[in-house]
Amino acid sequence: MPTPPTPSRVTLYTRSGCHLCEAARDVVREVCGTDWVELDVDDPAVRTGDGRPAAEVYGELLPVLEVDGRRAGYWQIDADLLVAAMNRSSTL
Repeated sequence: MPTPPTPSRVTLYTRSGCHLCEAARDVVREVCGTDWVELDVDDPAVRTGDGRPAAEVYGELLPVLEVDGRRAGYWQIDADLLVAAMNRSSTL
């Protein structure tokens, strides 16, 4: 598995009971350790960066991965996708 370059702000939007969310959580934990945030879209307080309710924005796309505020992937999240997004973010 590739190594991420520099710390990035990694956010994973999930929903309870979602098997894809569970798999994505494992991947993010493997790559990032404890340095990431998980947000439940069914919590009405969870909003996207532009202030819209996350459940309305991401509804059926879950899980959704954001790196440094940019959507990096959804549905199938793997380590290569996450590390590539972190690499892109570090070069901006």
